[in-house]
Amino acid sequence: MSGATCIDIILAILLPPLGVFLRFGCKVEFWICLLLTILGYIPGIIYAVYAITK
Repeated sequence: MSGATCIDIILAILLPPLGVFLRFGCKVEFWICLLLTILGYIPGIIYAVYAITK
């Protein structure tokens, strides 16, 4: 894991949509993460970490 990925994962845990946005921009991954975070914080975190590490 590089330094940027570690920072992305930390941001994904604190604010899931922000971590995904910084990695992918305003693409479909961001909108899925935002929706999951609105529906429940934990699913947003899980998806964000998955999206960043895949």
